[in-house]
Amino acid sequence: MEIEQVTSITDEVCEAFRRLMPQLTPTHLTPTKDELITIVKSEASILLIARYPNKNSHIVGAGCLVIYRVLTGMKGIIEDVVVDESARENGIGESIVRRLLDIAREKGVNGVTLTSNSKRISANRLYQRIGFAKRETNSYIYKF
Repeated sequence: MEIEQVTSITDEVCEAFRRLMPQLTPTHLTPTKDELITIVKSEASILLIARYPNKNSHIVGAGCLVIYRVLTGMKGIIEDVVVDESARENGIGESIVRRLLDIAREKGVNGVTLTSNSKRISANRLYQRIGFAKRETNSYIYKF
């Protein structure tokens, strides 16, 4: 499995997100090319993609790490980890998450969080197996 950081948005990357995002969440729109460009240009965001080590292989997974500073130090959050349904159960999600954790560690982050829908049973098992601990906290959202 090859995991690479996205540094420019190509037609292939746009196509991959058009295919992958509905598999992650059918309720959100696929990011536009301009939105993807904003993500990869941001110093706070690291976007990774995964593909099999064959030059003709299409993108089969992705994940994003956001790093930010708050009063208590450097924090990170992993968002939008998704693996194509046809490629699941091959360690791709784990490879993506572990690489994002390595990047966070290299950048001096003192903790990384993520959230996962409770219906995503395999993903939740993966996160716990990697070492994420379920937090006892209330999570809130204020929608506009």
